[in-house]
Amino acid sequence: MAQFTRIEVANAMKETGMIPLFFHNDIELSKHILKACYDGGARLMEFTARGDFAHEVFGELTKYAVRELPGMIMGVGSVTDAAAASLYMALGANFIVTPVLREDIAIVCNRRKVLWSPGCGTLTEIAKAEELGCEIVKLFPGDIYGPQFVKGIKGPQPWTSVMPTGGVSPTEENLKGWFDAGVTCVGMGSQLISKDIIANKDYSKLKQKVKEALEIIKTVRK
Repeated sequence: MAQFTRIEVANAMKETGMIPLFFHNDIELSKHILKACYDGGARLMEFTARGDFAHEVFGELTKYAVRELPGMIMGVGSVTDAAAASLYMALGANFIVTPVLREDIAIVCNRRKVLWSPGCGTLTEIAKAEELGCEIVKLFPGDIYGPQFVKGIKGPQPWTSVMPTGGVSPTEENLKGWFDAGVTCVGMGSQLISKDIIANKDYSKLKQKVKEALEIIKTVRK
């Protein structure tokens, strides 16, 4: 069951401005990655559940977060149907992120008052997601649409909260472009948690990258 309400999760997304995205099937390595992100200041993690037995890794990772990392909000991405969403919520997911808009996922998440963020690519999809109770819409893939798309939709719908994923990197130029366009937060995967960091188990480097990215976001938001 979720430890954080969907309002608490939405507020954390808005306050920190960034959600690291990560998946690995090695539980111990995943714990180190999660702790490095936490120590760098991140307070949300989207576990992109794309591998076999991913739910087992997530379950252990969430127990670790509850035990060792107070205030860390664990969520799951790449969820494709209501059954998977229900499974991950039973394992403690505090938010569910999907690559597409699916009403069945909206229903099971709303029933448990768990925040869900669907991948949308048109204003019509975004409006439909908000009709279904979505707080923060995932713009995916972000690099296809870019900041201009966000700026365009914020005109007729200034109330819409957008989180681009894909095409986001931890540089001032990139982050300034997104936040100037009006995004609420960004999702960042391999540009933040790189293959080199994982291969070299360079957790101190990851901690520093997370810290620097969060500092850039604070600066560009002013």
